[in-house]
Amino acid sequence: MDKPRIAPGPEAPPPHRGTYRLKGEAVATPIGNLRDITLRALETLGAADLIACEDTRVTRKLLDHYGIATPLTPYHEHNAETARPKILARLAGGAAVALVSDAGTPLVSDPGFKLVRAARAEGHAVFALPGASAVLAALTVSGLPSDRFVFEGFLPPREGARRNRIAEIKSIPATLIVFETGPRLSAALADLAQGLGPRPAAVCRELTKLHEEVRRGDLATLAADYAAAAEPRGEIVIVIAPPPAPQPDTADLDTLLRQALKRLSVKEAVAEIAAVTGEPRRHVYQRALELVEEPDGR
Repeated sequence: MDKPRIAPGPEAPPPHRGTYRLKGEAVATPIGNLRDITLRALETLGAADLIACEDTRVTRKLLDHYGIATPLTPYHEHNAETARPKILARLAGGAAVALVSDAGTPLVSDPGFKLVRAARAEGHAVFALPGASAVLAALTVSGLPSDRFVFEGFLPPREGARRNRIAEIKSIPATLIVFETGPRLSAALADLAQGLGPRPAAVCRELTKLHEEVRRGDLATLAADYAAAAEPRGEIVIVIAPPPAPQPDTADLDTLLRQALKRLSVKEAVAEIAAVTGEPRRHVYQRALELVEEPDGR
């Protein structure tokens, strides 16, 4: 089929060879529902000379659904070293190459970053076409804090390495997001519960698909639930709440309050120390009154 001519938008890069052709594009694809693809992504995939993808069978289903006949070439962790020079050669020859993953945003838990790095090192322009992402979709529906989060990819499959990794990320003051497989989910949740304690979490499975499932609870409860259930199928994302803020002991709280009470009213001191420590305002207020009433108090 003829490739469409696409007029560039006001902020688009300059056209190449008379049509909207970029040197290299990293294109996000749906994570399940085929309708979750942008118009720009469809236009780019249709106008590209070549699409590099993880599994040609998976990407072909997407292209067939939208009537796109652009040639495909496999690019994944097992063939990257041999496939990368060939793709770079196509770029050097003036071809427009699009990079996709099986689902979601490329370069997230795949070897695409090496191709992008090599392309840029050779002077080729690389552009991102944002879209679906399992990481952000899971964070959105988890109901857990989203102001700061860390994506850890897949946890190691072996128990010892997995527990070591969990120990490394235990103290990160942010929501944690990890990918996991069905066969390893129960064991991973058990290790997470043991290593992180009873933190709130959400197990998000088959997002955007017909059998989408989101289970919420503390890690120990989720681990027990999945240990007793049949092995889950499909793509799985685990979202875990940040660690609780460290609580100062009474001596530390008293020191902070005494310093604040020397320059502020009780109400102002309580507000300041509650904000600094994260302690419940009622608890801080009660302790401030006790300090004021002491013989050596304020």
